[in-house]
Amino acid sequence: MAVAQRKAWPLLFLVVVLWGCNWPVMKVGLDFIPPLHFAAARMCLGAVTLGIVAAAVGSFRLPTRADMPLVLGVGLLQMAGFLALVNTALQYVPAGRSAILAYTTSLWVLPMAALFLRERLAPLKALGMLLGMTGVAVLFNPLGFDWSDPQVLLGNGLLLCAAFLWAALIVLVRGYHGDSSPLTLGFWQFTLATAVLLPLALLLEDSADIVPGTTLAVILFYNGPAATAFCFWGMITVTQSLPAITTSLATLAVPVVGSIAAAVSLGEPITATNGLGLGCIVAGLALVSVADWYRRPAAVSR
Repeated sequence: MAVAQRKAWPLLFLVVVLWGCNWPVMKVGLDFIPPLHFAAARMCLGAVTLGIVAAAVGSFRLPTRADMPLVLGVGLLQMAGFLALVNTALQYVPAGRSAILAYTTSLWVLPMAALFLRERLAPLKALGMLLGMTGVAVLFNPLGFDWSDPQVLLGNGLLLCAAFLWAALIVLVRGYHGDSSPLTLGFWQFTLATAVLLPLALLLEDSADIVPGTTLAVILFYNGPAATAFCFWGMITVTQSLPAITTSLATLAVPVVGSIAAAVSLGEPITATNGLGLGCIVAGLALVSVADWYRRPAAVSR
């Protein structure tokens, strides 16, 4: 349900802050719970919360056949796959840098869409992609990246794989619309992700490594009901109330908030490499978003 624009703006700000601050929270959480257990718990709590909300507003129903590609794609790739890779990578990569790399998703959508969907790469988009790729290259330059450390290579590689996975999903479902609302589908997507992640966690990790207590409870509450269910609903609400270019550009602040939050809460330094790489990536993604916005009027007029 859409809200007035004056209410949508603070909601968008809150979502960006919650998502950005969640990167150092996830980093700390891995001291108390293994990565796959963490991902499964987050998805389970998100599903329960979203299911209650959907039932309360009369949107709780089974997905239709037309909904299944969205349930399967988002549940398996964006939620289960992306989160499993990110949580594993956070064991080896600082939270701020992780947020930056994870948000390169839109950069990888462009070449995939051009290759598989035959979409034309407009000059502004091409410039944005080039600028973004420059930022990635900056992050991996030999002076700011330890190529000799296998764990560093693994962690950064997993983050890029997570971004690729999300990009592949975007390309696969580009222009596809199911029968049900995002709120209805969200519960089933979270539930499917839980059903995949939980057996993997029990099979590959030791549940005895979980350190129960107040700290873990607070972290899980922040990740499940707040950073997952609430932010999922919040972004749906905001996109129904504000222009697409506004929400698209605003989400670029998430890795910025993540880097600052990690620096403040965890003492992670904002190095020249990370700062320059982040600046190039955010600027590149902004150009891509603006290019999409300027392309719409022509598309509508046809």
